[in-house]
Formats: sequence, C-alpha cells, structure tokens
Amino acid sequence: MVFQIKKIKKKNKRAALELSIGTIVILVLAMSMLILGLILIRTIFSGAKFNVETMNQKVESEINKLFVEDQRAVIYLPNRIAEIKQGDEFGLGFGIQNAVATQKFRWSVTVADDNIRKKCGVRENEAEAWITTGGTGSVDVSSGQKYTDIVRFNVPEGAVSDISTCIIRYKLEINKEDGTPYTTEPFDIDIQ
Repeated sequence: MVFQIKKIKKKNKRAALELSIGTIVILVLAMSMLILGLILIRTIFSGAKFNVETMNQKVESEINKLFVEDQRAVIYLPNRIAEIKQGDEFGLGFGIQNAVATQKFRWSVTVADDNIRKKCGVRENEAEAWITTGGTGSVDVSSGQKYTDIVRFNVPEGAVSDISTCIIRYKLEINKEDGTPYTTEPFDIDIQ
C-alpha cells in the first residue's frame, strides 16, 4: 500500500512538470504572435500616415498653383462643382492669400441657393448641416503668405429623395477680422 502512494505522487509531479512546460511554450508562442502583430499594425499605420501626409502636401501644392497674382482665395474643384454620393464623405480644399500686412481672416461656408427647396426638397439649414468640419474658422496669415484648409461634407443616405436634379450652390465667404468682406468664392455640390 505504501508503494502505491509513492507511485501516485511521482505521477502527479510529472504531470505538474508537463503542464508548466506546456504553459511556458504557449506563453512564448502567444508573446511572439503579439509582438509580430504589433509590428505589423505599426507598419500599416505608419505607411497610412505617410500616404495621408503626402496627399495633403500634393493638394496644398495644387491649391497654391491655382493662385494668380491678385487672387485672394481659390477653391480646389474642377469646374467649381463637387459630386458627392449620399453616405460618402467629401473634402473640398481652399486657400487664402494675403498680400498686405499680417491679418486675421474668418471664413464660413453657407448655402447660397434660393431654389434649394424646389430642386432638392431640403431646407438651407439641412444642407448646411452636411458640412461636418471646417465650415467656419479663423486664421492669421502673414503678408505674402497663403493658408490652405479643407471643408468636409457628408450627405447622409436618403437626405435627398430625387437626386437626378439636386445641385446646390454654396459660397465660401472670407472676411477680415473687423468684419469687412475680403472675398467670396461660389461653388456647387451635385448630390448623387
């Protein structure tokens, strides 16, 4: 009977040893996979960040190319019309050029379409609510410098029922700090 108890204790020690070696192997494999996963994610995000920064620099350089000597503001849109699909986000680039002493400018994007209700079946405040970021703002621009920014639009799904004829006129109004008008740039949004 004593012999059997010793044999059982010996088996339990071996089982405990096997369990801890198996646990260590699993932990080493799990840590390796975690580290490899983190390296992969970091590589993906750093590549995406580089692509976004490169794209922003290219848009900014294209906006700067649009300026002529006496022009105060530009909008980066072919034919001044943006085609936006319902449910998608769209970014509109614009630039402000200052030719005199450092000034503070304020801008706002508003609807400038009297027939919006008839054409699209929406009210002005609904169409202005589609501007998600950059619809208003202010900036100090030094003499001879340019400032670029983006206005983002997001037209929700089903916001416009008859999309065959929905083109809305907006305007980018830029004023000096004291409220005097600096320039106004109109553009159109074609809802698809």
